[in-house]
Amino acid sequence: MKRLPASFLPPVALDHKSKIAMYRQLYDWFRQAIISSQLRPGQRVPSTRNLAAELRISRIPVLAAYEQLLAEGYLETFVGAGTCVAKSIPDEAARPPISKAGNTSPHHAGRKAPRKLSRRVGWMGLQEQLWLNDLVAFRVSLPALDRFPSAIWSKLVIRHSRKTAREVLAYGDAMGYSPFREAIAEYVGAVRAVRCDPSQILVTTGSQQGLQLSAHVLLDAKDRAWMEEPGYLGARQAFMIAGTEIVPVPVDGEGLNVEAGIRRGRGARAVYITPSHQYPLGVTMSATRRMQLLNWARRNGAWIIEDDYDSEYRFGSRPIASLQGLDADARVIYVGTFSKVMFPALRLGYLVVPKDLARAFTAAREATDIFSSTLYQAVMTDFIGEGHFARHIRRMRMLYAERRTVLVEAIRKEMGGQLEVLGEQAGMHLVALLPPGISDVAVSVKAAKRGISAVPLSSCYAKPPKHGGLILGYGGTDPAQIREGARILATCL
Repeated sequence: MKRLPASFLPPVALDHKSKIAMYRQLYDWFRQAIISSQLRPGQRVPSTRNLAAELRISRIPVLAAYEQLLAEGYLETFVGAGTCVAKSIPDEAARPPISKAGNTSPHHAGRKAPRKLSRRVGWMGLQEQLWLNDLVAFRVSLPALDRFPSAIWSKLVIRHSRKTAREVLAYGDAMGYSPFREAIAEYVGAVRAVRCDPSQILVTTGSQQGLQLSAHVLLDAKDRAWMEEPGYLGARQAFMIAGTEIVPVPVDGEGLNVEAGIRRGRGARAVYITPSHQYPLGVTMSATRRMQLLNWARRNGAWIIEDDYDSEYRFGSRPIASLQGLDADARVIYVGTFSKVMFPALRLGYLVVPKDLARAFTAAREATDIFSSTLYQAVMTDFIGEGHFARHIRRMRMLYAERRTVLVEAIRKEMGGQLEVLGEQAGMHLVALLPPGISDVAVSVKAAKRGISAVPLSSCYAKPPKHGGLILGYGGTDPAQIREGARILATCL
């Protein structure tokens, strides 16, 4: 039998005032822990001397309990390895306990009480999304992890780990590590034309937390909010779990249709948009629509939540300036993330909030998980300040442009005119519309079973669309995988 290394025991409950002998309490506790799999077969248990010292009792009852457990086959001893949980549980231990006299009433033997969940869970949706499970071809939002400068990143992590300051190890500021906020403010100001200073930057664990904080700070339950249709499912979930009434507003070639939003969503308190690279269709919001939206927000006292999730990657032109930079009335909350430009497991993002809302957002941040990892914020500060970040983005922009071209060519080769490709020369994904009558969910499930990740476009709609489609990511998929993935996808149609 393979013997597992020693590990921490669950808390051993002993009642020193009980009439039950101490050795019997220990015996009962170990037996129950083994039967309930709290202690695993092969797991080493403490020596009698160490356990007695830890529990602050005599070694005699521990010896007696171990002897009984060994005799009944719950524990085994091995030369040089000490005492371990037995490989198999005695047969009688697996039998259900016999009901005690007096416990045969319907109260105990009848129906169990229902296992109720919050209605919010139903809003989030419990259907398993098979198409998001693995690091496979066309996984949406996955960057080129194989091209990440791991050597440089590792050196910076080691640098900060070896010379860790006390403030890096202690509780951090809910707004974020001050030098990191300064670096972010400088970056978004130069690259995204965001108007802010470090006091307006709030560091999050990613854009999803930023959206959740925005929903809880800006909106009360049953308040109305516009949402792009189709739009980002994660944003819809963040606002719905806050009790927001979602008003779907159609997206066309100029982005969110502001006039349609005014007609459909009177009294709305907020709007969620992805103006630089609409998710998932990939269109850019026109200047006219941007001004219409800002004017509407100013007149109605509404908030604009701008999700700028992958705007660094435009291949035919310079990145589009942010909507926040045009805002003269401090109505825009700007959401950014490092998951797409660095790696998702970094779990660092940020909000740029109006100055008069900073305290409210800080309080909401403190009520969630208090603060983000200060160590990684410090490392990321150096990664930006020493120029590695800008170089990495330039390399990835060229790489993703190449991979997008390969994907478009592969779709045309393998599927001919069956699929219509949407989306501008930007980002890390594109949309391929399916012919009428084909279920995109059915295609996505079939593709997932063959090792392909293709998100159904219909999952981004509040109501089923006229035409289904597939959202195909190419950031984390190399050319060979793209071509093979397209070939497999063609068979799934």
